Amino acid sequence: MEVSLQVQSPLSYKAVFNHKTECFKIKPFLGSFPFARTSLFTPWRCECPASRLSHRVTASAADFSKRRQRRSSNPSSKGPSSKGFTPKTQVGTTTQKRDQKSNDEKEDSSISRSSETAEPNKTEIESDIALEEESTIKLYQKKKVDESVMEEPEEGIPLRGKDLAVGNQNVEIGSTTKILEDVAGLSKKEPILKNDIVSAESDVVSEGKHFGGAKIDDTVTVKDESISSDEKTIEDTSLKLKLEMEADLRRQEIEGLAEDNSSKGNKIFVYPQIVKPDQDIEVFFNRSFSTLKDEPDVLIMGAFNDWRWRSFTTRLNKNHLNGDWWSCQIHVPKEAYKMDFVFFNGQNVYDNNDRKDFCVLVEGGMDAFAFEDFLLEEKRRELEKIAKEQAEKERQEEEQRRIEAEKAANEADRAQARVETERRREILRQLMEKAARSADNIWFIEPNEFKGAEKVKLYYNKSSGPLAHANELWIHGGHNNWNDGLTIVEKLVRSDREDGDWWYAEVKVPLDAYMMDFVFSEREDGGIFDNKGGMDYHIPVFGGIVKEPPMNIVHIAVEMAPIAKVGGLGDVVTSLSRAVQDLNHNVDIILPKYDCLNLSHDLHYQRSYSWSGTEIKVWFGKVEGLPVYFLEPQNGFFWTGCVYGCRNDGERFGFFCHAALEFLHQGGFHPDIIHCHDWSSAPVAWLFKDQYMHYGLSKTRVVFTIHNLEFGSDLIGKAMQFADKATTVSHTYSREVAGNPAIAPHLHKFHGILNGIDLDIWDPYKDKFIPISYTSENVVEGKRAAKEALQQRLGLKKDDLPLVGIITRLTHQKGIHLIKHAIGRTLERNGQVVLLGSAPDPRIQNDFVNLANQLHSSHGDRARLCLTYDEPLSHLIYAGADFILVPSIFEPCGLTQLTAMRYGSIPVVRKTGGLYDTVFDVDNDKERAEAQGLEPNGFNFDGADIGGVDYALNRAISAWYDGREWFHSLCKRVMEQDWSWNRPALDYMELYHAARKY
Repeated sequence: MEVSLQVQSPLSYKAVFNHKTECFKIKPFLGSFPFARTSLFTPWRCECPASRLSHRVTASAADFSKRRQRRSSNPSSKGPSSKGFTPKTQVGTTTQKRDQKSNDEKEDSSISRSSETAEPNKTEIESDIALEEESTIKLYQKKKVDESVMEEPEEGIPLRGKDLAVGNQNVEIGSTTKILEDVAGLSKKEPILKNDIVSAESDVVSEGKHFGGAKIDDTVTVKDESISSDEKTIEDTSLKLKLEMEADLRRQEIEGLAEDNSSKGNKIFVYPQIVKPDQDIEVFFNRSFSTLKDEPDVLIMGAFNDWRWRSFTTRLNKNHLNGDWWSCQIHVPKEAYKMDFVFFNGQNVYDNNDRKDFCVLVEGGMDAFAFEDFLLEEKRRELEKIAKEQAEKERQEEEQRRIEAEKAANEADRAQARVETERRREILRQLMEKAARSADNIWFIEPNEFKGAEKVKLYYNKSSGPLAHANELWIHGGHNNWNDGLTIVEKLVRSDREDGDWWYAEVKVPLDAYMMDFVFSEREDGGIFDNKGGMDYHIPVFGGIVKEPPMNIVHIAVEMAPIAKVGGLGDVVTSLSRAVQDLNHNVDIILPKYDCLNLSHDLHYQRSYSWSGTEIKVWFGKVEGLPVYFLEPQNGFFWTGCVYGCRNDGERFGFFCHAALEFLHQGGFHPDIIHCHDWSSAPVAWLFKDQYMHYGLSKTRVVFTIHNLEFGSDLIGKAMQFADKATTVSHTYSREVAGNPAIAPHLHKFHGILNGIDLDIWDPYKDKFIPISYTSENVVEGKRAAKEALQQRLGLKKDDLPLVGIITRLTHQKGIHLIKHAIGRTLERNGQVVLLGSAPDPRIQNDFVNLANQLHSSHGDRARLCLTYDEPLSHLIYAGADFILVPSIFEPCGLTQLTAMRYGSIPVVRKTGGLYDTVFDVDNDKERAEAQGLEPNGFNFDGADIGGVDYALNRAISAWYDGREWFHSLCKRVMEQDWSWNRPALDYMELYHAARKY
């Protein structure tokens, strides 16, 4: 007989060996039986390397009748396959069947055992299955027989898989996978089925098995050496079978309950029948027994503990149960001792159990008394919460009253501020008019005041620039930032003026002009040009019929004063932005939202967007009157408690640069200028050109400012390559770094523009950190009061002595060896010295801590080193000091000397970078100062050695001792010099206009 079978896994896996490394070789029996289809596993083999034992499992048909059985059907040419197992009969199978039956009857009385042992010990393990498990297995078998159907392939079509030898016949098994699953399941350590006996023998020999009186001598052996290695597969298979059994049992139990309740006329029951706290239960409702029998929708509405706790309303769904049963799941809270509920149609038809409501008791939890105590505690907590909320509300109201009172008290100050603002605007207007009509002995215009449609004469000093040797001079001009292209081409003629090689041309100002643009050349068709280093010359036109449209500028930076200030970069971002905004242009700033921002008011959450898989929250606020967008990526890059100092600063700020550009792109911004600063936002330049310029920002141009080339020169060099225009913070520093490889290839677009200071922040007339307000008119009295307050605060001797102030970061760039020497020299000259600053390098900080201790012991009444950051104290030092020392080894610009002069303190500086551009020595720089329209204003020195410091410091202290009246006049002079952002802002606007040409 040829029969196609699939081996089925047993219902329950019970371990037959206690050893942990069982490996089984099995022989599944394949044959036909009059009562069922069964798989015989014989023999089972376990090879243990330590003991070299082999085990045989011999099982009778009665043993395996407890196993799960599947029903298969054979294809038939007439009608559908019959249910149950009906093997296909082949020629000659009748005799074989009779022989098998005869042989089985002979061996049915006993089970043979044989063993050949490698060691003397023989082990037998026998265990029984519990009666309830046996019943469960039989029930499960019955269910599986009802559910599973297998079809035998038609005759002549071989099955896919291995060929299994059965006696002298070949039977093809569809797959051996199920066999391996059976063996894996049997290898779990569970009790074996009842009457199963395991014998440990050296060899495994099958003498034949009895199934329904038929003896089968032929067996099939399948070997797989790796069965026991995959424990996870074994566990998953066992768990799956267990869950299937539990689901089947649950379903059968619910079906039984439904049938029982239907027969009794009960309209509800719950499962499980015993309800416990903190448990999900299923509520069953028979609609046909209810007033809702004709309603399409059924809902349950209820609560717990006599309707006093956790109300609920849930829709019921029709389920698979016989009859009109509907069900839903309800969670029973841990505080419940009773569940009360009714059913309704979602509108006005109810089944409320004849007005008694339905209820289910909850066992094992609170009782009614415990619940009362619980409610009292909950009420206490609620009242406590309300009290806290009320207290917070009152606090906020009080704070609001305080703020309103403060606003009212400051109304007079605001009025004064408005007057001051108007005054500054008038000064700025005058400065623009003056600056626009002459340029450092290069050109000027007559008349000084003109309007559109008028003619003017424009003079050019031929000897001042690259056209000194030209035979002819031509002017090429346009208007409104070359909006209409080249509209003026005129030849210049020599002037009669004797104070220089002046040439002029007469041109007509267009009626619609608000700005005249021009360059000079040696020929009508071009040749050599003087175009102000690529920035062109510009003259504003007043009184025209067209006003200049505001430019839109966006600063992308990682510092901003005063909320995130580390160095001068933060000051520049804030002060330059305010100055350009005062020129009626639109300025926005994009800044990281650090968790250490020094904010005086709350920010407003605006929106979120995503970039690179990270959510980025956008916050908005006004800082010093400027609109600022704060970007807060949710990856924690700026939740570090600092601006700089993390190991991944490059990654943090690179992410910020990309996120800022994405913010502009997604937000629909179209700035005219994106201004980025230093290495920290340098990536903006190339990221913009590579990824954003051609996607909605094609008219935007990038300006890049170098604040200090000492850090991140590689990033700065790459930004220089991609920026449309680049600047640094002073003219001298631009010359000092011109040979740097990061700068040299890009000198054609590199310009020096001196920084300024914010006159609103640094103003001795309004400064709240100094004892009395003062201007240049009462500078002597104001500084005397500030010096006394400074001496008192720091515990210094109250005496009329020259006081040297030092406000700096303690780094090698700032000349710390010169600072130490200057402290000693000042004390030798019977002066007082105050230092305010700290060192990022712990070694330098410790060095100055030791110095401070020494000075406190030796010169406690004349020297004080404050090694920290203290903004109020810095204001008091600027006002109370006679001199401010800045001995930097290099200094791109420097704001310390500018702030010192604003407060009437005299700068003593080394001649480098911006220090050279702003401090003119009273003994040596008179002509250089006059060339800038200034008077000498301080003391400076050349070298970076102690001799240079002594040269400047000795002259300064001697001037204080020897000529007090002259010294006071010098203090008044420096206070009246304009080191604000007024002129630098105009220079930056020129730069922005030049950048937009490209």
